[in-house]
Order: sequence, then C-alpha cells, then structure tokens
Amino acid sequence: MNEYRIKGLSCAGCAQRIEDELKQLEHGGETRLSYNSGKLTVHPGVSMTEVKRILKSDGAYISSSLSQAHEETAAADEGHATHGHSHSHSHAHSGHDHDHEHDHSHAGGNKMLKLLIASSVIYAAALVLDGTLERQAVILLYLAATAISGYTTFLRGLKNLFRFKFTIDTLMTIALIGAVAIGEWKEATLVAILFGLNELLEGYGMEKARRSMETLLQVAPKEAIRIQGGQEQVVPIASLQVGDLVKIKPGDKIPSDGIVSEGKSSVNEAAITGESLPIEKEAGESVYGGAINNEGLLLVEITKAYEDSSLAKILHLVQEAQETKTPTELFINRFAKYYTPLIMVVALLVMVLPPLLAGGDWQTWLYQGLSVLIVGCPCALILSSPIAIVSGITRNARNGVLVKGGVFLEQLGKIDTLAFDKTGTLTKGEPHVARMESYDDTNFLRFAGAIEQSSSHPLAKAIMREVEQHKTVFTPADEIRTLSGRGIQARIDGEEYWLGNEGSIRHIEIPHHVQQRIDELKQEGLTLVLVADSSRVLGLFGIADEIRSESRGVIAALHKLGIKQTVMLTGDHQKTAEKVAAAVGVSNYYGSLLPEDKVSRIKELAAKGQVAMIGDGINDAPALASAQLGIAMGKGTDSAIETADIVLMQDHLGKLPEAVSVSRRVNRIIRFNIIVSLGLKIIALLLTIPGWLTLWIAILSDMGATIFVTLVSLTILIQGKKQSD
Repeated sequence: MNEYRIKGLSCAGCAQRIEDELKQLEHGGETRLSYNSGKLTVHPGVSMTEVKRILKSDGAYISSSLSQAHEETAAADEGHATHGHSHSHSHAHSGHDHDHEHDHSHAGGNKMLKLLIASSVIYAAALVLDGTLERQAVILLYLAATAISGYTTFLRGLKNLFRFKFTIDTLMTIALIGAVAIGEWKEATLVAILFGLNELLEGYGMEKARRSMETLLQVAPKEAIRIQGGQEQVVPIASLQVGDLVKIKPGDKIPSDGIVSEGKSSVNEAAITGESLPIEKEAGESVYGGAINNEGLLLVEITKAYEDSSLAKILHLVQEAQETKTPTELFINRFAKYYTPLIMVVALLVMVLPPLLAGGDWQTWLYQGLSVLIVGCPCALILSSPIAIVSGITRNARNGVLVKGGVFLEQLGKIDTLAFDKTGTLTKGEPHVARMESYDDTNFLRFAGAIEQSSSHPLAKAIMREVEQHKTVFTPADEIRTLSGRGIQARIDGEEYWLGNEGSIRHIEIPHHVQQRIDELKQEGLTLVLVADSSRVLGLFGIADEIRSESRGVIAALHKLGIKQTVMLTGDHQKTAEKVAAAVGVSNYYGSLLPEDKVSRIKELAAKGQVAMIGDGINDAPALASAQLGIAMGKGTDSAIETADIVLMQDHLGKLPEAVSVSRRVNRIIRFNIIVSLGLKIIALLLTIPGWLTLWIAILSDMGATIFVTLVSLTILIQGKKQSD
C-alpha cells in the first residue's frame, strides 16, 4: 500500500466523503483516509490522476509521499552502506517529512485566507455603497464576494445535490441558492464568507493538533557516526546493523537502542520515557535511540536496528493511534449521516407548513427555512471529538505515556477500577534486606559475604548490598555446596557454615528467642535467610521486595481523581500482600494467585465496572488481555509495547495519574463540545416558533460553535501539570 500526506482537509465529513469516492475507484476498496492524521493509504493499482482529481474537487491535495520518502531513504542507504543490505520501514520516516511539505500546507491556508479577506473587503464595500450605487451594481459586488469565498463549497454542494448526497456542502449550497432567490444578497454573501472562514478555522485547529504530533515525531535521529576499521563515517540510521559501533558526541541523539562500550555521560531520555531529568550512563549500561547525550563522549554498540528500536515502535504506534476512530466519533459520524437529511426535511416543513396551514407569508417562512438549513450544519458536532482525541494522545505521548488509539484514550477516562500487579509495579521487583538480626557481630556479615559473593541469585544480591553497605571485609569460601530447596553449605578456613531457610540449619537447636524472632518476621511477610555455624545461629536477614517510593502517592492521587477501587493482585502469600497493600494504600488485595487466578479476579472486577490492569507486560499478559484496558510499564521493553493498550515508558507509576487526568479531561471536553454544538442549534431552532430566527443568528450560532469547540479542544495541549482537575 502507498501512503501520502494530505493537506487541505477542512473537516472530518469531507475526509469521509473523499474516502467513499476513492473506494469507488478500481482497486480502491482498501483505501483509508484519516482526518486526524491527514494520511491517505491507497493500493498501488489505484490511478493517482483520479485520486488527485477527487482530492482537488474538495480543496485537498497530496503534500508528500510517505512511501517515496521511504524509497529515497532506502536508496540513500544503499549509497552510504559499506556492507550488507539496508532496509527501512516507512514508519521510521513518517514523522519527519520533507521541509517543503509545511510550505505547501501554509500556502493552502494562506490562499484561502487571502480569498476570504478579498471577499470581506468587497462585501464591506457593497454594504457601504448600498443605496448610493444602482441596485444591479451592488448585487454584482455581493455576487463577486460570494463567488470568491464560496465557489468551492457551491460546486461541491451542487455536485452532491445532483447525486442526492446530503452533506454540509449541500446544506450550504441550498441556503445560498435560496437566499439569492428571495433577494437576500447580504445574507447570502455572509453565508459564503462565514462558511469559508469556518472551514479555514476548522482546518487550522486540526492542523495545530497534527503539527503538535509531528513535532513529537521529529525526535527521531536521521544520521549516525559509525566507526569501522578505525574510520569514522556518517551514515543514515537505517543502514545501522546490530553490532555496529557508533560515536555519539555531546548534544547528539543516540541513533538506536544499544549498550555503552566506552565513555561516561548523562543522557536525556525524555523522548522515550517523558522523564526530563538526565540519567548517568557508563560502560555496560543500555541506552535508547532518540535519547540525547548531554556532555560526555560515548561509544555505543548497537543492539537493535532502528526499525526495531523502542523509539521507532513508539513513533509508529503513536501515528497509528491518530487513525483509530473512537466509539464517540463513530456514533457522531453515523448520527451526522441521518441528521443532515433530517434537517433538510425540517427546513422544508418550516418553509411550507406555516403558509399552508396558518396563512403565513411565503417569503418570510422561506427565509426561516433557509436559516434552519444553516443552523443545521453539523460542523461543530463532527469536530467535537477528533481535535480533542489527537491533542490527548499527543499530550500523553509527551509525558512518555503511549496510548495506542483514541478508543483506549476514551476508555482510560472511563475506568473506575485499577488492578495492579505487585512485583515490579507497586514494588521495584528487587529484593532488599528489610530486617537484620545479628547474634555474632564479628562473624555474621563476614561469613554471609564469603558465601554469597559468587552467587547471582536475587536474594544473594540483596544480602551482598547489605554486606557492602557495612564495609565488611571477608575471605571467599573455599568450597560451596547447594542444598536443594534449602540453601548453601560452605567451608571457610576449614570450618563448615550454612546459609539458607530454616531447613538448612536442621543440625542445630534454635534458641527460643531466635525462634520467636523468626516467627515474628515471617508474620510480617518477610523471606528469611539464616546464617549458622556447626553449633549456633550467627544471624538472619528478613528480605522483602522494596516498595516504590512513589506508589503510595500515586494510589492516593488516583483515588482523588475519582478511581473508586484500587486492587493489588499478587502471587506472593497473603501476609506479604497484606503488608504491601497497607503500605501503598490500595482499596483491596488478593495474594497467593496463579496467573489464571489473576485472570479470574480481573473478570470478576470487570463484571462490576470498568477495569484497567497494570503490570510489567510479560508475566501479566493474560490478565492485561482480560481487562477492558491493559496498561504495561516496561521502560521500552518490546513485550510491554506489544502487549498492552497503553504503555508507561518509565519504570515507575509516577505518570499514571496525569494520564488518567488527561483522558478524563478529553472525555469531558468531548461531552461538553457535543452539548454546546447541539445546544446552540436547539436554541436557534426554537427561535423559528415565534419566527425570530434570522440568517445572521443562524450563521453566528454555527460558526461560533465551531470556533468554540476547536479552541476548547486545543486547551488539552496546554493543560497545566495538575494531577486532578
């Protein structure tokens, strides 16, 4: 399929109409045109001459070929690459089209603006000269002003009228013809000018939202300095292969995911995680493509080709997110399809019934009927949702919260129950020593370090951190034997020592006070590791999964936002679950759950409300899939990006409350926009009962509603960083 960037789409209805026409072409059945992203996808067999003709008839045009950008880059890669074949996915480039594209966009908008200014000047002249010039001359001025600003609408509407397609343009065309027919030249010209201004402002509003998204997508780096055989070479990022060594100077973007092989520097990962604070990186640590190297020189070994990198996947998914229609948008589109013909019927009844049944003046009620047609224009209604949705997706993406579609953004704003996995979500997923009891200060930590120093077990690492913190000096163990399911037996300086659970020290009798302490720590939900020699317990460690510092604040913020229930689900035993639940402040908790038990709990919760499940995107995949909304946190891991509907690109929950807040704000604005756009129409239509509705009121109510919903939707992009509204 070929992809093109389209400019000049003045409304969602126009985009839908163009898509319907393109689908009628040969090979056109799979054509997709997204108003939100301004992207056209067509089969290669479709005649581009016909595509351009249909676009032109609606005032739209092809700004650039995304497929061509892909081909040009691939060709450039072939020229630059010194070995192998280079491949590039179009999504790697779709965020940063050629610069001239924006010039074309401005040119289209500027042309329309110039026509409207010219039309307004002629209209003002006609108003001033009305009464001083002959009537015919004034009418010619009105006609010229109408033609300059309204000819595209008129031609589209006339074409649709002959095809019995009832669109916004059809309504406006009938209103224009009707106003001219009854000699209301002033109003006819004003209809044309203000409808043109309406379309221009709609286009600017959507373009502002799209431009904000494009700015976000421009974080993708374009070139890299590859080191090969001691030589430096500037190459396109698409030509980089796994294993290549690249040099990143201070201020440069890291071209793709990799591991630092040399150097030390701080790195800004805001493009991926939304975190603005720099993170220190040194040899052996991983870095993300798109992150900015701050001050030091880094040599990075590429671990993923750009198209497989976290950033490329994020940009691709964010673009796709713009193109999905939410249930609200689908409903509005269906509603508008029946609403427009209904308005035409109502207008006809207003024109005909009062003169026929009540002896009303035909010209007066014809005027009222034309006003009804203009009031009935569904511009504001159709625009109620898309700008708000794109703004919300963009706003969250800036914060490192990847929402995979408008439908998920809408869903996030509706949830009332949040279920959390414990390990790695509310906790760090790293064991740490929470309690330590020493019964031999000289030997306890010394022997623990000697036994655990060579182990890679997570519990051993937690113990070694504690040993190092106390600056304990120890001699490595001579011999180490694993006691299956119990612990380790080791020989140090010719003596035997044991480290592990209670089962590992069966050879000694545990004193009452030590046993009492063991029981107390187990009641706290801690995992115990004991150290003993041949005759006594030297000490013990109580180990727990460290709770994230932000977890309690996040849970409190979510409750404040109106989330009714927060639930923790964990495979750990009930005592551990109880302790963590109390520490973080969740409403409810369930322990000792197998993966299938988590799914059952999610289904139970989903039967009572709107549930989102938050996990790491790997072990929790079944539960994430079972919830109405799956949210993964994984700091860019492939599985997290692929599994969930929403991804928190950080390794913590800190951005979650704001994401919920933004989503709820989007939903509120969409509801508000629908109420305003329909409310103004209802009020205007009620004015027909006493015969007070004028074309002026009709025009201003329609245009005012459109401008208002556009501006309100754009406020999402500049919302302050509040956790609640």
